[in-house]
Amino acid sequence: MSLPRHSDPIVAIATAPGRGAVGIVRVSGKNIEGLLQALFSRPLKPREATYTPFLDHTGVAIDQGLALYFPAPHSFTGEDVLELQAHGGPVVLQLLLARCIEAAAEINPLTHAQRLKGLRVAQAGEFSERAFLNDKIDLAQAEAIADLIDASTEAAARSATRSMSGAFSQEIHALCDALIHLRMLVEATLDFPEEEIDFLRQADAQGQLSKLQKTLQNVLQRARQGALLREGIKVVIAGQPNAGKSSLLNALAGAELAIVTPIAGTTRDKVQQTIQIAGVPVHVIDTAGLRESDDEIEKIGIERAWAAIESADAVLFLHDLTRMNAIDYIADDAVITRALALKLPLSVPVIDIWNKADAVTTQTHENGVTLSAKTGAGLDALRSTLLDVAGWQSVPEGVFISRERHVQALHQVDDHLMEAAAHLADKAQSLDLLAEELRQAQSALNQITGEFTSDDLLGVIFSKFCIGK
Repeated sequence: MSLPRHSDPIVAIATAPGRGAVGIVRVSGKNIEGLLQALFSRPLKPREATYTPFLDHTGVAIDQGLALYFPAPHSFTGEDVLELQAHGGPVVLQLLLARCIEAAAEINPLTHAQRLKGLRVAQAGEFSERAFLNDKIDLAQAEAIADLIDASTEAAARSATRSMSGAFSQEIHALCDALIHLRMLVEATLDFPEEEIDFLRQADAQGQLSKLQKTLQNVLQRARQGALLREGIKVVIAGQPNAGKSSLLNALAGAELAIVTPIAGTTRDKVQQTIQIAGVPVHVIDTAGLRESDDEIEKIGIERAWAAIESADAVLFLHDLTRMNAIDYIADDAVITRALALKLPLSVPVIDIWNKADAVTTQTHENGVTLSAKTGAGLDALRSTLLDVAGWQSVPEGVFISRERHVQALHQVDDHLMEAAAHLADKAQSLDLLAEELRQAQSALNQITGEFTSDDLLGVIFSKFCIGK
């Protein structure tokens, strides 16, 4: 799986762009002792911070800071790693980066490894990629590093930390071990076909497979929760003009994000805000009021509203309780209802929201949520409903961060195990088919941790990382 570029020594600024108290330049490669000699006037003790000047090629100090050297294999990447911790100014860090590349080119190949002369700036995620390739972390842990950086809620950060420490990977390895044991039983019977029925029965292959399926369902349920923590849900607020869509967005966000006026058509474009409900990121989008319009700008806003609706995970269809006796208003609501049914798949829930409950006396509705965006009454019920439609269950301490590809892989495992169970239950069973389904199930599991993963997938995954990570 290793590519030629993986043998190149790499360097990058490992801290976020901009000014800061401390900035880090990180180098990783094989045999970087020559670079240490070129950069410093004294040797560095492994895994011990050394306060030292960072000099340019003329001996003039660029900065003073801490240098840390981690010899292979006891480093994050599994290679020799050097970290320079300096003051966090962009110019200073760029000068240190350039000095590392310059010093590597000056190394005498007769006394040090010539390969360091190819020191180059790292690609996005290349440090983490090397940690994966050198078996310091598996693929699920590598992805959790990026997810921890990108976490938008406390619950997501805690779950990412859990995955980064290996909790999710341990669950996958436990499933894989049980699957390998079951495969061993089935493969063994292929060598003794006259004893296959008794052998599998005595080994309780059916019971082992059933237990494996139950364990898988538990892992899959928590993986779905982890994917929800990472991705969140996209919720679009839709309805006629002046139904209170912008007011609802402001009430959910707890801030005046959208302009609210009594004038119909005030919202011309979508306004988005991410909030969190019980740790779950909820991306709420306020859209232009849905109606027939001759205003060219408003028509563009309405088109964008429908585009947002069609890509939503859930739609809040807002109704104005103060206009429920108006025949025209009711008719227009019916038109929107039919359009939603035509444009949205059945998997996308449409939640009826009966707004402006503070302005009417009759507030009873069998379906949906009755609330007042103005007073906040009913907002808790709406938040609870959103969690329900998202499939969230409040078990954050048992949840590990995961991605959609993990969930899809686990679904594949589930499908193969169901097929395997059908073959095992068939009296005229085909052990070859049973063995193949179990092999395919293990292959799908291995894709999660990267024990069987294409180079193309690795490129996609690590390209999403930060430079220097």
